[in-house]
Amino acid sequence: MELKRVVVTGLGAVTPLGNSIPEFWNNIVAGVSGAATITKYDLEKCNTKVKFACEVKDFDITKYLDRKEARKMDPCAHYAFVSAMEAIRDSGIDKDKENPDRIGVVLGVGMGGILSFDESVVDIHEQEVNSPGQELKVTPFFIPKIISNQSSAYISIVNGFTGPNYITSSACASATNALIDAVNLIRLGKADIIITGGSEAADTASSITGFSVMHALSTRNDSPETASRPLSASRDGFVLGEGAGAIVMEEYEHAKARGARIYAEVAGWGLSADAYHLTAPEPEGNGAAKVMLNALEDAGMKPEDIDYINMHGTSTPLGDVAECRAIQNVFGEHAYRMSISATKSMTGHLLGAAGAIEGIISVLSVYNDIVPPTINHEEGDEDENIDYRMDFTFNKARTREVRTALSNTFGFGGHNACIIFKKAGK
Repeated sequence: MELKRVVVTGLGAVTPLGNSIPEFWNNIVAGVSGAATITKYDLEKCNTKVKFACEVKDFDITKYLDRKEARKMDPCAHYAFVSAMEAIRDSGIDKDKENPDRIGVVLGVGMGGILSFDESVVDIHEQEVNSPGQELKVTPFFIPKIISNQSSAYISIVNGFTGPNYITSSACASATNALIDAVNLIRLGKADIIITGGSEAADTASSITGFSVMHALSTRNDSPETASRPLSASRDGFVLGEGAGAIVMEEYEHAKARGARIYAEVAGWGLSADAYHLTAPEPEGNGAAKVMLNALEDAGMKPEDIDYINMHGTSTPLGDVAECRAIQNVFGEHAYRMSISATKSMTGHLLGAAGAIEGIISVLSVYNDIVPPTINHEEGDEDENIDYRMDFTFNKARTREVRTALSNTFGFGGHNACIIFKKAGK
């Protein structure tokens, strides 16, 4: 069968760099850091080793939802809902003119309602200590708040979308897996429109502690805004981020028929597994290379067709090296002609939502012909696998033609996902 073409017609964001697409994109291009001292929990009461993160700021869910309704949901679902509604508005979809059975919601979520889980566990423990033998009680919203699919479910409930609806979970590759599933549903004619992306709200003491004991996080407490420094010799781990990104993907002829603005077209995607370790990347970058090759094959492209790579680029000692090695192996001499950047240097690592906001960055790079920067670069690494002849777009955005952009995401457990966007064709 002939596969349908898939285009991007709407974008929405709730991020450490802004709670709308214009604010988010302007800060990305300007090279602003979203990192600062943690405010979401009491650092004196919860004395975590790492005391900073890239938090969502100035976000009030009651501006979007009734307080009674909002209290039924975890912040993970709040972020997903607000970003999705922005993307739907941005797309110009007239729900009264659409068949709801042909519109779905597919989101990536890594950790789900972890804040709600933490709060309820503490509450249960206090009941056990203070009222032993008494029947335990929790909020009736405990289960709905912690399950990950709440994020996609609520978007469909509010909008009446009755098409495919689920979440994907593959650690830090979750959102890109969701984007890929959305593409496939439309390619195969199973839907006309899919609201896709990802959400995460893991800025909690338990998450920070858990990642800290794994030595995954930067400990640069004295300078949070410079802590995420991919490709620099002094990098010491990632900075935890939170938020959500939403992308409206649509069948091309359907979008054209309603006169929709098209940001970009999906060219292809790839998936692979490292089959190596629960948390560490395969050191030779073989899984990362394979996923990029798979994406190029699906897109019918050659390595030299790619103009920009948005790296997974977490600022970890092992991860950055493995990804650079993979890029060199796949792209050869073209690695020195295309542009590359690691935007987690600004946003932090949004875990399950990373592929959503980095997918948005890739789309906007294609749409605006701008490559965002890798900030906080001060010194090179002596590791020969990081070849500084490549254009890592250090510290300042670059204007150039971006016909195509490839976005990488790699998750704990060796989950690799990659998607390629290109300028919209006729």
